[in-house]
Amino acid sequence: MTTLALDATPGPARRTLAAFAGNKLALTGALVLLALLAFCFLGPLIHPTDQIHTDLSQANLAPGAGHPLGTTDLGYDMLGRLMHGGRTSLEVGLAAGVLATVFGTVYGAVAGYFGGWADAAMMRVTDAALAIPALFLLVVVATIVTPSKPVLILVIASVAWLSPARLVRGEALALRDRDYLHAMRLMGGGGGRAVFRHILPNAVGTVMVNATFQIADAILYVAYLSFLGLSLPPPAADWGSMLSAGITYTQVGHWWLIFPPGLAIVLVVAAFHCIGDGLRDAFDVRLENRGRS
Repeated sequence: MTTLALDATPGPARRTLAAFAGNKLALTGALVLLALLAFCFLGPLIHPTDQIHTDLSQANLAPGAGHPLGTTDLGYDMLGRLMHGGRTSLEVGLAAGVLATVFGTVYGAVAGYFGGWADAAMMRVTDAALAIPALFLLVVVATIVTPSKPVLILVIASVAWLSPARLVRGEALALRDRDYLHAMRLMGGGGGRAVFRHILPNAVGTVMVNATFQIADAILYVAYLSFLGLSLPPPAADWGSMLSAGITYTQVGHWWLIFPPGLAIVLVVAAFHCIGDGLRDAFDVRLENRGRS
């Protein structure tokens, strides 16, 4: 009977998944995100449009037959523009968020584990960068270099890694004095093994939760830069540049140039935040169960 009871006990991964699945808000966020991904990456196959050549004879048409969301001031189909712009926003945001999380996680883990002068020097760099407003840094860098997808990814990641670095550094400080790390050092294990085989795997829950927020922030940074005119050169588009282009037409009632990209930004950011909250609760459940065992 004892063996059957142990076999029936779900593992940590299954408990985490069950906790996440039980969070309706997190599931809603995941479904919204999947729908937006399908809309941006599969939508152009269903609703193909020309997003390269302008057609001023079709400019500023209200939503109707042939153009469900109307057209832009240059004659682009707004629905197709929303799909292509969303693809850029999501690609840059996801790549920048992941890159910032990976670099910041390793940086913080190294600083926290080794401590001493290395930690002091590395964290002073982080503190100095955090003292400067992120948007100011982004604007300065974006005006120096020519915007492109790789450049935007690197520019946004260059300011977004600071938060995960400080977060993981705190986790590393709490983990470095555990008994299993002392045993590993006595057996001849080095710092690299400690960081990549012990510190980072034990901080994976914190990292995953933070990654969702970093991606959401990166998507907002893309919108900020594009709204300020530091977006990819035409005919490329993203949701921020669409907002910037449409803002001049609000006084004449062209709502279809503003609401769709604005709503898309709100939905994708809210979806990532809901997923992050769900992951945080799910990993909290796993840690509580670990503490009871």
